[in-house]
Amino acid sequence: MNRINLLDEHTWNKIAAGEVIERPYSVVKELLENSIDANSKNITIEIEEGGEKSIKILDDGYGIYAEDIEKAFLPHATSKIKDSEDIFKISTLGFRGEALASIASVSKTILKSRTISSPMGREICIEGGTKSYIKDVGCNIGTSIEVKDLFYNVPARQKFLKSKQRETSFISDITSRLALVNSMVSFKLINNGKKVMHTYGTGNCLDVIRALYGKDTVDNLNYFEHHSDTSSVYGYIGNADISKKSRNRQSIFVNKRYVKSSLITAAVENAFKSFLTINKFPFFILFLDIYPEYIDVNVHPAKSEIKFSNDREIFKLVFGAVHDSIKSVVKESLFTNLEEKSYENEDPIKKVEEKEVTQITMPLDFDNNFEKEKESLSKSYSDYDNVNTSNNSVNDLNEENKYNVDVFYSYNKETEDIKVSKIKEKVLFPELNIIGQFNNSYILAEYNKELYIIDQHAAHEKVLFEKYKEEIRNNKVVIQGLLTPILIELTNDEFIYYKENQDLFKKTGFISEEFGDNSVCLREVPLILDDKNIKSLFFDILNNLKNLGSGEIVDVKYNKIASLACKAAVKANNKLSTIEMKSLVKDLKALNEPFNCPHGRPTIIKITLNELEKRFKRIQ
Repeated sequence: MNRINLLDEHTWNKIAAGEVIERPYSVVKELLENSIDANSKNITIEIEEGGEKSIKILDDGYGIYAEDIEKAFLPHATSKIKDSEDIFKISTLGFRGEALASIASVSKTILKSRTISSPMGREICIEGGTKSYIKDVGCNIGTSIEVKDLFYNVPARQKFLKSKQRETSFISDITSRLALVNSMVSFKLINNGKKVMHTYGTGNCLDVIRALYGKDTVDNLNYFEHHSDTSSVYGYIGNADISKKSRNRQSIFVNKRYVKSSLITAAVENAFKSFLTINKFPFFILFLDIYPEYIDVNVHPAKSEIKFSNDREIFKLVFGAVHDSIKSVVKESLFTNLEEKSYENEDPIKKVEEKEVTQITMPLDFDNNFEKEKESLSKSYSDYDNVNTSNNSVNDLNEENKYNVDVFYSYNKETEDIKVSKIKEKVLFPELNIIGQFNNSYILAEYNKELYIIDQHAAHEKVLFEKYKEEIRNNKVVIQGLLTPILIELTNDEFIYYKENQDLFKKTGFISEEFGDNSVCLREVPLILDDKNIKSLFFDILNNLKNLGSGEIVDVKYNKIASLACKAAVKANNKLSTIEMKSLVKDLKALNEPFNCPHGRPTIIKITLNELEKRFKRIQ
């Protein structure tokens, strides 16, 4: 056995540099984070040959005290924290004190800095981890650091660098990300003497997005925002027009730190999936502000990953914010012509404005007859409501979509009048008049001089999909007994998750019991499943639990339910009777999100009379 050696400072600095400084991109990221922590308002980045030859960062931040210039390059020297307790409440981007020491050990580094209280600055030069000189110089307030010949003393690392164009792309990318989250800071990136990026520090994130991605991107963004007791999420989500086939334009910031989080990405994409074009990923910029004690940023050498104390809460917060934002936009875009009209003499399906309706004069013995008259009034409105919502599917609508009439009573003793003050009504979907069926695949309907075309397969697929999800949510899953029970063998890890979440499996329709060591016997399963999908859905739920943690309820695997609904739905080229078409449209109208199938295809499209007349050249 070889003897144990103590590595010298020069050697372990190079080893540490390998973890923190992977490529020129890493140098730029670490130095920019230092400039941002120093409260800089203007930052200039100059690079040559992809950053391998030279990287120069200039800022107008607080600067470094002259006495601390040399100390800043010592390993684990930092101004951000003082003791181990501070690790659990980090509010700055940097905190480990490794960056400058690591950078200086694999390059030729020159740093100049001056604070506002000092009449002159201090300059230090370090080559390969060894100090060359330190001296007083004249310089502006702030810090300037130049990194030359990166990895000149670690040739093995140089071999793994990409092309100069690719390295420049990495640097441009991280600069853009940090500019997005620091809209109050002006960033200027200069590559080989040519300015390639410039933001202006206006404080408006949309101005930064416009400078980086262009006006077309800004025009296709929707804002979202949600809050909880411990965290807030806000940002912008793009529509299908700017969705891409890669995730390159997705940015996540937690407490202004750029991170990569599969949890948050999954939450956004799941929320968007019902409205997304197939095989594309949404453009989004997401900011999450959370108390530092609820996260751990010290889990990755490059601080690019993060841990949350409550994954499920974060998932729900992000999902809800994005989902509600897109849902409101889709509703507005499809049904823009639903007019607000008075309740009287109007079809009850039409949306009405809150409006005073009538005033009823009561006799002098009002006190004795008030309850009776109130009951009579309530019954009359209730009967009116029931006439128009007699179908079971309509009765099952949630509050947002259901036709609601709320009557408010007030009594004036002087005039002895009861006043029925307001009536409110909410609808999501207009009452369509079914015209017929085209190609045995599309239902044709009309409303308010507009033609609606409904894809019968996509519509029925969405109805079945939402029905099963709603059954799970309300613990009313229709189940069927198995003639022959199914035995499922699990690993130790999987069996632990199953044991902890047996109630959840019951809510999703799986009636099971333990059967020996690490085995489960399924006796009843959801009615929607066929033999081929029983085990598949069971394991999908189990994997979701492993990814998101235990909880009271979980959204079971989206793709699996979608595929089950797709197989069970009525197909194209299937002739439907008028009654069947009306029933399908009514069921679709009952949904909270009827406009897209689970795979992202639209269920219904609208063609206005104006569009038709343009096609027939009646109007220009």
